[in-house]
Amino acid sequence: MNVGFISLGCTKNLIDTEMAIGLFKNNNYQVVNNVEKAEIIVINTCGFIESAKEEAINTILEMAKYKEKGICKYLIVMGCLVQRYKKELEKALPEVDLLLSIDEYTNFWQKIENLIKNQQQISSQKMDYFNRVITTGKTTTYLKIAEGCSNRCTYCAIPNIRGPYVSRPFEDIIDEAKKLAKEGYKEIIIIAQDTTKYGIDLYGKPRFADVLSEISKIKEFKWIRFLYAYPESITDELIQVVKNNQNICRYFDIPIQHISNRILKRMNRKTTGKDIEDLIDKIKKEMPDAILRTSLIVGFPGETEDDFNELEKFVLKAKFDKLGVFTYSKEEGTPAARLPEQIHYKTKQKRYNKIMEIAQKNSKENLKRTIGKKFEVLIESKTFDNKYYIGRTYMDIPNEDGVVFVKNTKPVLEGTWIECKIIDKKDYDLVANISE
Repeated sequence: MNVGFISLGCTKNLIDTEMAIGLFKNNNYQVVNNVEKAEIIVINTCGFIESAKEEAINTILEMAKYKEKGICKYLIVMGCLVQRYKKELEKALPEVDLLLSIDEYTNFWQKIENLIKNQQQISSQKMDYFNRVITTGKTTTYLKIAEGCSNRCTYCAIPNIRGPYVSRPFEDIIDEAKKLAKEGYKEIIIIAQDTTKYGIDLYGKPRFADVLSEISKIKEFKWIRFLYAYPESITDELIQVVKNNQNICRYFDIPIQHISNRILKRMNRKTTGKDIEDLIDKIKKEMPDAILRTSLIVGFPGETEDDFNELEKFVLKAKFDKLGVFTYSKEEGTPAARLPEQIHYKTKQKRYNKIMEIAQKNSKENLKRTIGKKFEVLIESKTFDNKYYIGRTYMDIPNEDGVVFVKNTKPVLEGTWIECKIIDKKDYDLVANISE
């Protein structure tokens, strides 16, 4: 039978999807990219915030139309939305044949067999990091080092959905990294809900610097990155590991969420505004070329004009290279949802727009400084008219940051690096020539 997959939400979810694809392929199913050819459709959902839940429900309803047409025989929904709302979904979505919560992943294939009852199935396997089908091309892939989160930020439902922080064994991670290198991947992106807390549950102390240092020894990797590094756990040791290894990108993704001490405390964050400012200064002092990315929440319950003004001034001053902003989403089951002084959605949107205006201005200024400089660019695709290659420098992560439009003046293979000279900028992207 043909099976098609749709993966929603974060890259951590994507790895679960890739492991599920691996199980289907191992059991002789044909994986197809066109849902119109899929007899089984599997949707891996996100249930983190309201907009993600809406996207998931809309996708399920859209795919249910293929069942009505008789194209699809089985509609399977898995992931965070199911973990969070399985009983409600069973009542609301009778067109779904199987709802698989995250808690049921250990019996994933048994559930599939029970549904399809295909006598040709050859094994009952578990989802396995070493048996996943990479869906991000032949050059770049992700490496998940932990599940869940124990930070208990008051706005976040992740601990309720994914459970407490559980690190993978150190050796297991390194073995998978070596396997990915042997398979030809040149860029590896290390992820977890909080990468910098790695090891604290297994070894009694954070060991992320050790993981990063060991992976840097795998010389097949040209670019090594890590995302979701919480500021309180970015140690001097970690900074030095990044600084002293050529194949680790000088790129720090640090979700700070706010700068006001009052709001940080209400969020149950582990840092103060001064901690954050000191960390940024330290990274910039050690590595002036380091790229800093962060995410912020505006409109958190009780956020006053003074709190917001403090955040606004900080964003102006810090000049983050990359900045993502979210309006606060009131999520049931979280402590913040019960807080008084919930902010009106119009106020939240107004504050969002203000921060985004500053972020765009900062981006233009930061990109302007790259004009005339040379960078290695990873070529990933072409524009439709073939006039430009589309690529990334070390300054950009896939699907989140900007790209480099490189003028097509000579043949370049996708998945290779080429030196380019930056000649122009857009709001978030760059334009370059291939260096002579």
